[in-house]
Amino acid sequence: MQMIPRNPTDGIYAATGDYIHAMEVTAPQRFLFVSGTMGLDADGKAPAGLDAQLALLWSNIRRILADAGMTTDNVVRLTSYLRDAAFAETNQNARVQALGGRRIPTTAIVVETLTPDWLVEIEVIAAACALA
Repeated sequence: MQMIPRNPTDGIYAATGDYIHAMEVTAPQRFLFVSGTMGLDADGKAPAGLDAQLALLWSNIRRILADAGMTTDNVVRLTSYLRDAAFAETNQNARVQALGGRRIPTTAIVVETLTPDWLVEIEVIAAACALA
């Protein structure tokens, strides 16, 4: 499997330094579609504060990916749902760190979450070769 960033610069607005317009994935054998995942602990409780929720959220995503024999290196697309637009930069920084600086196509949307304590939710698409 190969991941090829597609990030045209002519005739289209420029992507910022934290994402790209598209990712071509050649010859994947498996896809993992991860439901919107939140920064909730094992008891379903959200810690106070955006930073704490993002840390737990990315831990939860890594756990889900690991169950499929994948890592954050396999993430090819990500959508963030933020309770407040003011969370965008902190969310962006957490994503860039979690992905080790790797840029992927991403979208952030401001929404009203089902519970006011839930500050951010992220869904991902990951791709990989066959399991060994």
